[in-house]
Amino acid sequence: MSSEEGFTLLETVCVMAIVAILAAIILPAIPSGTSQPRLEAYAVQTATLLKADHDAAIRRRTQITTGINASSRSVRSGATGYVLRIPADVRLDAALASTCNGRASGTSIDFFASGMSCGGTIALSRSGVGYQVRVNWLTGGVEVVPVNAL
Repeated sequence: MSSEEGFTLLETVCVMAIVAILAAIILPAIPSGTSQPRLEAYAVQTATLLKADHDAAIRRRTQITTGINASSRSVRSGATGYVLRIPADVRLDAALASTCNGRASGTSIDFFASGMSCGGTIALSRSGVGYQVRVNWLTGGVEVVPVNAL
Protein backbone atom coordinates (compact mmCIF):
# COMPACT_ATOMS: atom_id res chain seq x y z
CA MET A 1 0.00 0.00 0.00
CA SER A 2 1.37 3.36 -0.93
CA SER A 3 0.23 6.31 0.99
CA GLU A 4 0.46 9.74 -0.51
CA GLU A 5 0.72 12.68 1.79
CA GLY A 6 -0.44 16.19 1.01
CA PHE A 7 -3.47 17.78 -0.54
CA THR A 8 -4.78 17.41 -4.02
CA LEU A 9 -5.60 20.37 -6.19
CA LEU A 10 -9.31 19.57 -5.89
CA GLU A 11 -9.19 19.67 -2.09
CA THR A 12 -7.33 23.00 -2.11
CA VAL A 13 -9.82 24.56 -4.53
CA CYS A 14 -12.76 23.34 -2.41
CA VAL A 15 -11.29 24.88 0.76
CA MET A 16 -10.64 28.18 -1.04
CA ALA A 17 -14.24 28.21 -2.32
CA ILE A 18 -15.61 27.63 1.19
CA VAL A 19 -13.44 30.45 2.60
CA ALA A 20 -14.60 32.79 -0.19
CA ILE A 21 -18.27 31.99 0.49
CA LEU A 22 -17.82 32.61 4.22
CA ALA A 23 -16.03 35.89 3.54
CA ALA A 24 -18.84 37.00 1.24
CA ILE A 25 -21.36 36.33 4.00
CA ILE A 26 -19.40 37.76 6.95
CA LEU A 27 -17.70 40.88 5.49
CA PRO A 28 -20.92 42.83 4.76
CA ALA A 29 -21.99 42.29 8.37
CA ILE A 30 -18.89 44.08 9.69
CA PRO A 31 -19.91 47.65 10.43
CA SER A 32 -18.35 50.22 8.19
CA GLY A 33 -18.51 53.91 8.64
CA THR A 34 -16.60 57.09 9.10
CA SER A 35 -13.59 56.61 11.33
CA GLN A 36 -12.45 59.20 13.86
CA PRO A 37 -9.51 60.36 11.70
CA ARG A 38 -11.85 60.71 8.71
CA LEU A 39 -14.32 62.67 10.86
CA GLU A 40 -11.50 65.00 11.86
CA ALA A 41 -10.57 65.34 8.19
CA TYR A 42 -14.13 66.44 7.36
CA ALA A 43 -13.92 69.07 10.12
CA VAL A 44 -10.58 70.32 8.77
CA GLN A 45 -11.95 70.40 5.20
CA THR A 46 -14.93 72.43 6.43
CA ALA A 47 -12.62 74.85 8.25
CA THR A 48 -10.40 75.18 5.17
CA LEU A 49 -13.41 75.98 2.99
CA LEU A 50 -14.57 78.64 5.46
CA LYS A 51 -11.07 80.16 5.73
CA ALA A 52 -10.82 80.33 1.94
CA ASP A 53 -14.14 82.17 1.76
CA HIS A 54 -13.01 84.56 4.54
CA ASP A 55 -9.77 85.30 2.68
CA ALA A 56 -11.61 85.72 -0.64
CA ALA A 57 -13.98 88.29 0.92
CA ILE A 58 -11.04 90.37 2.14
CA ARG A 59 -9.07 89.98 -1.08
CA ARG A 60 -12.01 90.78 -3.39
CA ARG A 61 -13.38 93.47 -1.06
CA THR A 62 -16.87 92.03 -1.23
CA GLN A 63 -19.26 89.88 0.77
CA ILE A 64 -18.91 86.11 0.36
CA THR A 65 -21.63 83.75 1.59
CA THR A 66 -20.86 80.16 2.59
CA GLY A 67 -24.02 78.06 2.46
CA ILE A 68 -24.66 75.36 5.05
CA ASN A 69 -27.45 72.88 4.39
CA ALA A 70 -27.85 70.43 7.27
CA SER A 71 -30.65 68.47 5.57
CA SER A 72 -28.61 67.77 2.43
CA ARG A 73 -25.44 67.42 4.55
CA SER A 74 -23.39 69.90 2.55
CA VAL A 75 -21.28 73.03 2.88
CA ARG A 76 -20.98 75.21 -0.23
CA SER A 77 -18.21 77.74 -0.82
CA GLY A 78 -19.41 81.15 -1.93
CA ALA A 79 -16.05 81.95 -3.51
CA THR A 80 -15.46 78.83 -5.59
CA GLY A 81 -18.79 76.99 -5.64
CA TYR A 82 -17.11 73.85 -4.27
CA VAL A 83 -19.54 71.65 -2.33
CA LEU A 84 -18.28 69.54 0.57
CA ARG A 85 -20.61 66.59 1.19
CA ILE A 86 -20.73 64.99 4.64
CA PRO A 87 -21.48 61.22 4.84
CA ALA A 88 -24.85 60.03 6.12
CA ASP A 89 -23.37 58.38 9.23
CA VAL A 90 -21.97 61.72 10.45
CA ARG A 91 -24.33 64.03 12.30
CA LEU A 92 -24.14 67.62 11.04
CA ASP A 93 -25.58 70.43 13.18
CA ALA A 94 -25.24 74.14 12.51
CA ALA A 95 -25.80 77.00 14.95
CA LEU A 96 -25.99 80.08 12.75
CA ALA A 97 -27.13 83.66 13.15
CA SER A 98 -30.82 84.10 12.34
CA THR A 99 -30.16 87.58 10.94
CA CYS A 100 -26.96 89.02 9.58
CA ASN A 101 -26.23 92.49 8.27
CA GLY A 102 -29.92 93.40 8.31
CA ARG A 103 -31.19 90.39 6.37
CA ALA A 104 -32.50 86.95 7.30
CA SER A 105 -29.84 84.28 7.40
CA GLY A 106 -29.91 80.99 9.30
CA THR A 107 -28.53 78.88 6.45
CA SER A 108 -25.22 80.59 5.78
CA ILE A 109 -22.17 82.29 7.18
CA ASP A 110 -21.40 85.61 5.52
CA PHE A 111 -17.87 87.00 5.37
CA PHE A 112 -17.36 90.73 4.82
CA ALA A 113 -14.57 92.76 3.21
CA SER A 114 -13.67 94.13 6.65
CA GLY A 115 -12.76 90.62 7.86
CA MET A 116 -15.85 90.32 10.06
CA SER A 117 -18.47 87.64 9.61
CA CYS A 118 -21.90 86.57 10.80
CA GLY A 119 -20.24 83.82 12.81
CA GLY A 120 -21.57 80.40 13.64
CA THR A 121 -20.70 76.87 14.63
CA ILE A 122 -20.83 73.71 12.53
CA ALA A 123 -20.75 70.50 14.57
CA LEU A 124 -19.77 67.14 13.10
CA SER A 125 -20.17 64.08 15.32
CA ARG A 126 -20.34 60.30 15.19
CA SER A 127 -20.31 57.58 17.87
CA GLY A 128 -19.55 59.84 20.82
CA VAL A 129 -16.75 61.77 19.07
CA GLY A 130 -17.16 65.14 17.48
CA TYR A 131 -15.61 68.35 16.24
CA GLN A 132 -16.92 71.88 16.12
CA VAL A 133 -15.87 74.29 13.42
CA ARG A 134 -16.32 77.73 14.97
CA VAL A 135 -16.36 81.01 13.07
CA ASN A 136 -15.75 84.13 15.17
CA TRP A 137 -18.18 86.91 14.21
CA LEU A 138 -15.75 89.74 15.02
CA THR A 139 -12.55 88.50 13.37
CA GLY A 140 -13.95 85.95 10.92
CA GLY A 141 -11.35 83.53 12.28
CA VAL A 142 -12.06 79.81 11.94
CA GLU A 143 -11.03 77.12 14.42
CA VAL A 144 -11.63 73.38 14.84
CA VAL A 145 -12.37 72.26 18.39
CA PRO A 146 -12.69 68.58 19.43
CA VAL A 147 -15.69 67.85 21.65
CA ASN A 148 -17.17 64.77 23.27
CA ALA A 149 -20.61 64.26 21.75
CA LEU A 150 -23.18 62.78 24.11
